[in-house]
Amino acid sequence: MPSTPAVVLNVLGFQFGWFACVLGAAYGMPWLGPLVAVPVLALHLATAARPQRAGLLLLAAALVGFGLDTILIRAERLSFGEGVLVEGWAPYWMVCLWALFASTFNVSLRWLRARPVLAALLGAVGGPLAYWAGGRLGAAVLLEPVWAGLLLVGLFYAVATPFLLLLARELDGFEASENRA
Repeated sequence: MPSTPAVVLNVLGFQFGWFACVLGAAYGMPWLGPLVAVPVLALHLATAARPQRAGLLLLAAALVGFGLDTILIRAERLSFGEGVLVEGWAPYWMVCLWALFASTFNVSLRWLRARPVLAALLGAVGGPLAYWAGGRLGAAVLLEPVWAGLLLVGLFYAVATPFLLLLARELDGFEASENRA
């Protein structure tokens, strides 16, 4: 189990990164998110017992998130004005958010890995709340009808959260290799 200071640092790093990504995009500075996320993620990898495994998890979550957010954009449920490198694709700061989210799976959210139903429920509620908050802060536009987009986000997160937590068990960079069975 991660130590209490490690858990606190993980939560603070995630929150700091989340606000940098969202507020950076909201205020026309989408580069601010990656500028904060990269050192947070580098510290995460530096503290991992097996950084290669931890890095694969971050990459996998970033790819999953990129795909899901791109589907939301193409389904016209969501739009972004900042940080979009290719029209119709998820912005780079959102990809950073997914990697930041994954950085919590084997540290502060480690307890949730063995609870897939709870993970699905928390994803179904927490995902839409995060997107709604990001929209209210001005980082994204939730397209009408807003409820349909939030419902789709909830469905995506209800599946993605337990899936990524299962993957986190397999790619646990914070568990010593001799403890894996």
